[in-house]
Amino acid sequence: MPVVSPSAAAVPGPRLDAATPRRPDTPPRATGALAARACAEPAQPCAPLGLRDRLRDHGASALSDAELLALWLYGRGDDAAALRRANGLLARFGSLHGLFTSCEAEWRGAPRADALGHARAQASLAIAARVLRAPLRAVSVLDSPQRVRDWLALWLAGREHEVFVVLFLDARHRLLGERELFRGTLTQTSVYPREVVKAALGANAAGVILAHNHPSGVAEPSRADEQLTTILRDALALVDVRVLDHFVVAREAVVSFAERGLL
Repeated sequence: MPVVSPSAAAVPGPRLDAATPRRPDTPPRATGALAARACAEPAQPCAPLGLRDRLRDHGASALSDAELLALWLYGRGDDAAALRRANGLLARFGSLHGLFTSCEAEWRGAPRADALGHARAQASLAIAARVLRAPLRAVSVLDSPQRVRDWLALWLAGREHEVFVVLFLDARHRLLGERELFRGTLTQTSVYPREVVKAALGANAAGVILAHNHPSGVAEPSRADEQLTTILRDALALVDVRVLDHFVVAREAVVSFAERGLL
């Protein structure tokens, strides 16, 4: 197991004072202006590394949510001021997830957020979603269930209206494509089984994953969600297309029908 080495400061050493002559090969201790100049030398930093330097040298895991947000929002500004603004936004929205999945009205109501723009946050989410989606075209989605969850959360969690989407899979469960088939209101979406079957056949899919969001923020499947899933599963089975899962996406959670034993 790792051990912690004792601090050099904790080990007593000889005291250099008038009673203890300095060794000839020991450099004199810097004082006054000399100490200030030494403190400014790059080789001996006296202040914590800047956010950009820490990201470069230690990776994103070394930075807090507020520090990462400060870099994203105010990457070229003063670190201290950027952190104050980032902490203010996190306090307002509760988390990074809450911030990036907020609707445009909520975003514009945040201090100093108007100039940043809701579009920038949405573009960042879209980029992240495409990064997560890309590997699913080469490997089975069953080998990357968490990646599917993360992708769907980025894609659907921030929607202000219910949407119903279908992921089309080949015989090896690799992603062929995805399609938003229906869009509804704040609380419900009308889904037509015939259109789902038609879309699956058009994609030449051997399997599908269904997903829809709950703008209310509650990811728990409703009785209507369960009934719809049964109807779609049976309809698709008639044309040899298997329903692998149905995900319900909310802002803070993603629920899998397969994991709940509802398929």
